[in-house]
Amino acid sequence: MTELETLYQSEDEYGPLLVLEDKHMRVLSFGDNDEQSKLLKLQPFLPQHTYVQAMLLVLLFIKPKRVVILGLGGGGLIHALRHYDAGIKITAVELRAQVIEIAKRFFQLPIGKKLTLIHQDAAEFLEQAEHKKADVIFADIYGADGVDENQLSDAFIKNAAMMIKADGFLVLNCWKEHSQNRELLSLLQTYFVEVRACLTGGGNWVVFASKTKRDITSSGMKAKAHSLSLQLDFTLSRSLTRFDHWV
Repeated sequence: MTELETLYQSEDEYGPLLVLEDKHMRVLSFGDNDEQSKLLKLQPFLPQHTYVQAMLLVLLFIKPKRVVILGLGGGGLIHALRHYDAGIKITAVELRAQVIEIAKRFFQLPIGKKLTLIHQDAAEFLEQAEHKKADVIFADIYGADGVDENQLSDAFIKNAAMMIKADGFLVLNCWKEHSQNRELLSLLQTYFVEVRACLTGGGNWVVFASKTKRDITSSGMKAKAHSLSLQLDFTLSRSLTRFDHWV
């Protein structure tokens, strides 16, 4: 990241906030050698991180009308979902007020009636349970040191499950080492019927927990992925080869 120039620098109670850029890219960073979000300036809807691409595999199973995103970052998921379907109602919950302002100012966040931004701790947001039930909840809560452990807690997963519709999904962005976390898998199986996961080339373990069982063949999945790739404007095949049931 040394070739990137610093466009903006600030700090809050949780640590530094930096916006870095070159001619083509803009990056949100929370510290040295940290990339929270990466945006292609001319095509912000194209996810630059493999974990964001992987999280969108949930669209193989459901066409959501309402989603909740826990952890805003630079809004990469919002851009991709908007490009896929401009009609989706999106609620994004972010702990750091400055992150919300940075996303608006530097990351082309598509502000409009169908996007609600909430400045709140995600665990509190789920606990209050005042939001309408969602088709998909995406949880991507990271600091400079990695995944927020709250995201893997019983209360968090239980409360998320309660906010998800009967045929909906919870999508969790975790680290590769969480693939060995049998306690996390057991916890997810307590509240969800089926759990899949995808190991990304970037070392993330993206988990898809479903309220209902989805029967789909490998060939059916490939055909859907091809169609979805055309809608999203990037290929899902790389993520799909690493995508399977977590057992």
